[in-house]
This record gives sequence, structure tokens and C-alpha cells, in this order.
Amino acid sequence: MQTDILIQSFLDGVYDERLLDVYADDTKIYYQRERYINAIKKFEQCYKPGDVELFSAPGRSEIGGNHTDHQNGEVLAASVNLDTIGVVRKTDDNVIRLVSDNYDEIIIRLDDVSVAEKEKETTKALIKGVVSGFLERNYSVGGFQAYITSDVLIGAGLSSSAAFETLIGTILSGLYNCGKISATEIAIIGQYAENVYFGKPCGLMDQMASSIGNLVHIDFANPECPYVEKIDFDMEKYGYRLCITDTKGSHADLTDEYAAIPKEMKLVAKYFGKEVLRDISINDVLDNITDLRKKLGDRCVLRTLHFIYENKRVQKEVSALKAGNIGAFLDDVKASGNSSFKYLQNVYSNQDIKNQNVSLALFVSEMFLGQNGVCRVHGGGFAGTIQAFVKNGYVENYKYEMDKIFGKDSCKDLRIRKYGGIKVL
Repeated sequence: MQTDILIQSFLDGVYDERLLDVYADDTKIYYQRERYINAIKKFEQCYKPGDVELFSAPGRSEIGGNHTDHQNGEVLAASVNLDTIGVVRKTDDNVIRLVSDNYDEIIIRLDDVSVAEKEKETTKALIKGVVSGFLERNYSVGGFQAYITSDVLIGAGLSSSAAFETLIGTILSGLYNCGKISATEIAIIGQYAENVYFGKPCGLMDQMASSIGNLVHIDFANPECPYVEKIDFDMEKYGYRLCITDTKGSHADLTDEYAAIPKEMKLVAKYFGKEVLRDISINDVLDNITDLRKKLGDRCVLRTLHFIYENKRVQKEVSALKAGNIGAFLDDVKASGNSSFKYLQNVYSNQDIKNQNVSLALFVSEMFLGQNGVCRVHGGGFAGTIQAFVKNGYVENYKYEMDKIFGKDSCKDLRIRKYGGIKVL
């Protein structure tokens, strides 16, 4: 559709129902209208008016399975209504030209999408990686012009990189493959781009949640071909909304803390002759607990026990959602948070005991919420964000109290959106 017609249609409210369908929040319709209009105008400045298509890919929130995926465990994740959007025009010159927010234009000639060491950890590497993944699977690729903008919070555990990879995959699927490439395959290609081209050894959870949409249960027993199950569940209809609070803690100097979790879990697995904890039972641990404590230390044992029970907890959460039992689900979310704090021990760093932003956020959340919700550490932990499921009628009170402590707009009232990567218009 022509850019001028799209802009006027957004101004006239023609696409308000579509925006509500995608973003699941009627209070954000005006914001989304303005956001799309501004993105289209930016595209016009970069690439001139004319025909364009609009694409979107969401950020994600980890709901269950805290630090289980790297041990071939199970996770429950959800796409949220913060996303990366693209205003896109198909071209016939076999060149991708892309401007992302206020950064310089990226130009990629599709006759050379080889890995380049100097491009590691760059946006260009991610795009080339997705293109390469399509070519390896004998899918069609081609040129396009795009202006891309995102409101997925960077550094808040919502996975902005997975949203970007999913968006590029969704664009290539829509423009050159009739939109027929599965969400699962787009996710796998996104992980390949991040692992091989970007240089980050991430798992597959982020890409799956962004690409598939809604709530998604993933079992990594076979990491090369994970079991993926989409769960259709409208959290708001059951009386709750998802809130993410940025506690403003710094992730600097925490690499060793993050790395220690899989390292210690794998030491226990190795004790039993395994690569990962997936096949270790509670009885295995208890029958050998004296020797494990002596050889590896108590924290390794505690983190292993967390994994075993957290893995089972994901299964219970999935069963509760399928049965529409919101109470049982929330009980397990709370139990997950308690286990992460007490046994996984990823809520604050022992190397920096003066800064315990996440611990404080959890305490005040429990105090403010009472019977109106539950909370837990979000994502990797040690700093960053917490997650809360809050009763619909109490969300504004909760946001007000959290913002007083952690700063204006620290607490985001999100929706679980039913769509993953999609063509919007």
C-alpha cells in the first residue's frame, strides 16, 4: 500500500481494530498509531514514498523454567506487546538496505553473506546470518529496503535481539516465500544467526517465543529438534496482567556470575557421567549427596536441586494453564521465584552485597501485592528485572508504588500477545 494512504488511514483510525488485535491493549492504540505513522515517515525520508508492507516481531518474557534450557530442560515463555516493527519495500537489486532507528544505514549485497569476524556482535551480522540460514534451507531471498524501530526494552530480559532476528526472517518469508516458512523454522534460523554470525552462544527459547507467539512450552530434551507447543491462554480474561519492573541494577561485571550457573550444574552432571542435568533424578542426588557436597560443594548441589524441581514445575504450570486453573499456575510462579532466590541463588551477587536491587524489588512487591499477585526474578538474574502477575484492578496501584522506588516508568504493564512474527498490513 502507498505510504501516504497508510499514514492517512492510521490517522483516521482505520486500523485501530488491527492494532488492538495485535497489541491487546486499548489504552495503547493512540501510541501505536503515532508509532507506525512516524516509522512510515522515517521510511519515506530514507527511501522515498511508495508501496510498502508492515511487519512486526515481539519481545518475550520467560514465565517458567529459570535456568533450565542450558541443561536440556523445559521452559514456558510468552511473547509480549512490545515489539520491533519494520516498514518494508521489496526491491529487485539483490541488496538489503536497512535503517534501524537513528543508526546509520546497513547495506548487504546478497551475493556475499559469508561470516566476517569483524562483524561479530553487529546488526549486520544478524541480518547476514538470517539470510544465510534461508539459503542453506533452499528458501528464496532477495533485496528490500526497510526502516526498523523497536520498543523492546534493551537489557530488561525481553530479548530485543530475538525480536530483530524474527522480524528479518518474517520479512524474507513474507516477501519471497509467500509467508509459508514456519515460525519454528524462523526461530531456528534466528538462533543460527546469533550463534554463528553474531557470536553469542544463546539457546533457542528467546527466538521460539518471539516467532511463535502467545505462551509457548518448549522441551529441550533433544536440543537439535525441541518439542514446541503453543498454549492459547488469555491471562487478562482470567483476571491478571503481566508486569515487568526494571530495578536499574547494572549488569556490568556479572559475566562470571551467569557463567557459574551452567558450569556448576554441569559439574554435577559430569559426576554422574552426563553432559547435562536433564537425566539426573532427585534420588541420584540424594543417594550421593554426601560425596557431592564433599567434592563439589553445597551450591552445586542446591543449583542441581533447583533444576530438577524447576523442570517439573514447568510441566505443572503448563497443565494448570491448559486446565484454566489460574490459582495453581500462580502458586507455581511463586514457587519458582522462591527456588531461584534460595537454591539457584541468582537474585544478587555475592561479590557486590551493597547492591541488591532485585531482592529489594521482590520484597516490596510482596508487601504491596499481598493477595493481589505474585512475583519472581526475571531472566538471568543478579540484576535487571523482576516479573509480577498482578490482578487487573490492582495494576495501577502496583505500578505507582514500584515507580516511586525505582523511577518513573520502571514498571511496565504488558500484555501477552497472541501473535509472534507477523505481517501487520
